[in-house]
Amino acid sequence: MKKKFIFICLIVFAAYILCFPKDAVAAAADGLVLWYEKVLPTLLPFAILSNILIYSNYLQYITRFAGPVIRRLFPVSENGAFILLSGFLFGFPMGSRNCAELLRCGQISEEEADVLFVITNNISPVFISSYILYQQLSLPSLTLLSFAILFLPPLAAGFILLRKKGTLIQAQKKPASKARMNFKLIDAGIMNGFETLTRLGGYIMLFSMAASMVKKLPLSPMFSLLVTGITEITNGISLLGKTPLDLKTRYVLAMAFTAFGGLSGIAQTSSMIRDTSLSLKRYCILKCILTAVSALLAAVFALWLGL
Repeated sequence: MKKKFIFICLIVFAAYILCFPKDAVAAAADGLVLWYEKVLPTLLPFAILSNILIYSNYLQYITRFAGPVIRRLFPVSENGAFILLSGFLFGFPMGSRNCAELLRCGQISEEEADVLFVITNNISPVFISSYILYQQLSLPSLTLLSFAILFLPPLAAGFILLRKKGTLIQAQKKPASKARMNFKLIDAGIMNGFETLTRLGGYIMLFSMAASMVKKLPLSPMFSLLVTGITEITNGISLLGKTPLDLKTRYVLAMAFTAFGGLSGIAQTSSMIRDTSLSLKRYCILKCILTAVSALLAAVFALWLGL
């Protein structure tokens, strides 16, 4: 059944490209421009640096100082503190990527990774404040409130789940490995970073084309907006700025799209955690729950503020 569904999707996708080549090329270009201008310069340096730190064992010096501070507030290991910082500060998909890398290296327990890769896989604060709130909704005054709506639910869920799993975490108590640095490690870090970001660019391009294809379907404007936002959030939020919906509805939908991350985000996450034991099914279930909570909070605050 799964193979038939994938085959049908590929046929529909190919038919769209053949029947609407101009729109397909434009959508592909939009996706690649988004990747080149927003994603690549933001994430590539950190992806390369993360690789070098992890595989050279220099990460232990950072976590030795930052870990105890974060662990006073949140029940994570020292390496988990690095994942937490990278996921929330630098945004999707650095949380799931670093979580998977540290799990592969045996520097984080499977129980902790199972929680952290879900709660740290969020859209970056810079993208939220600049693109969503400033450019599309013209609501820069709601930046801090929006951060709370989007980030507090996953943090609260992570706190509860980690406490429940008892991952204040003995698995990380291993003798410190000797740090080493050479050009071979640096070269490997650079190539791994480019491979990761190139893969993300491909997914962004494909789902940008899928969102463009949705617009061709004979759907009501509202249903088309919802399907587009669920498919790829950048296109969905861009459509929000052009709809006649009231500001309250646009804000709630923008927060819901952002909290979910889109099907494109799920595909990218699947790519990041390949060859690990992390469950994409569990990720999707928890992501839907957290999206519902964030949407509810956004609706409550939108009513309270009288948007």
